[in-house]
Amino acid sequence: MTASASSTATESRRASARRLVALIRKESLQIIRDPSSILIAFVLPAVLLFLFGYGVSLDTVRTRVGLVIETQTPLTQDLAASFQASRYFDVAIARDRRAFEEDLVLGRVRGIIIVPATFTTDFAGQKNPTIQVIVDGSDTNTANFVQNYAQATVANWAAMRSAETAARPPPINAEYRFWFNPELKSRNFLVPGSVAIVMTLVGTLLTSLVVAREWERGTMEAIMATPVSAAELLAGKIVPYFLLGLTSMTLCVIIAILLFGVPFRGSLLALYALSAAFLVPALGQGMLISAATKNQFLASQVALMSGFLPAFLLSGFLFEISSMPTVIQWITLAVPARYLIQSLQTVFLAGDIWPMFLRDIAIMLLIGAIFFLLAARSTRKRIA
Repeated sequence: MTASASSTATESRRASARRLVALIRKESLQIIRDPSSILIAFVLPAVLLFLFGYGVSLDTVRTRVGLVIETQTPLTQDLAASFQASRYFDVAIARDRRAFEEDLVLGRVRGIIIVPATFTTDFAGQKNPTIQVIVDGSDTNTANFVQNYAQATVANWAAMRSAETAARPPPINAEYRFWFNPELKSRNFLVPGSVAIVMTLVGTLLTSLVVAREWERGTMEAIMATPVSAAELLAGKIVPYFLLGLTSMTLCVIIAILLFGVPFRGSLLALYALSAAFLVPALGQGMLISAATKNQFLASQVALMSGFLPAFLLSGFLFEISSMPTVIQWITLAVPARYLIQSLQTVFLAGDIWPMFLRDIAIMLLIGAIFFLLAARSTRKRIA
């Protein structure tokens, strides 16, 4: 490469950097001057946290649990069959509780029901046999569900055994252990999940509205008449809203910890890594919507239908994904909030579990890359 060509390339990079900085500055000033942006980014999150923290109640059915049969006898196999026949549980069976401990930590099962080796002997000897139920307490509704229905299943089984033998069954005591959320406060589960809903609003809805507004006013066409490239235009739009989304998330976390008393057992590194990864698909979806619609009203409707509602209904925030129809469960795999909600709840209530975090971050970045690719193709360097 000649000195002249090298100098030209250097000057081109400097010009690109200056244009990018100017676009970021222009977009930042627009955010500051726009009351609706401040309302959506800071007022609405506080309102949503109050609603989710105090006003939402959940119910759960068909919960996956692990059943540990330490000693295989006809009696314990009959009890296991009662759990398997229950329409409220999806049961996996093992011989040792360690087979399910990691699954409980990762959220693949919601409880572990342990039938000890002495169960048959104690039952035969009328010595008050005991089973143990270990429950994931991070979701209080599911924890109470597992606790109550495990107890009911055992009671029904004991009653049937009594009818068969015409003998009074010995009482069975179940000992419960609630992991991650011993107080069983529902807000400890709901408030971290609501952060993902807030970030969806800030990332998808706000971005789509503001950029669509520029199309309506003609300022986007003016920008396209300049030497700004499509990549520079996307970056100039994304960076301010990326920082705004992280700021809004920080506000939500402060409210969650100081006002609602939600425990925070993870690290700030994990929190911001997950949030930053989630903003990639959220912002990319907003840019794609704005580029495709170019109208504020239409952009808001599409953003609500494709961003907010799926995050609210199909992410596992309100309803257990395992309780949904199979087709809907497949659809939830494309909802970025699904991966953020379960990871945020883990950061708050369990701590850093990086194998889960890295998997969820990779999926969110992949979805974001697809959105940005489509947004870049929709953003033409010409007046449409």
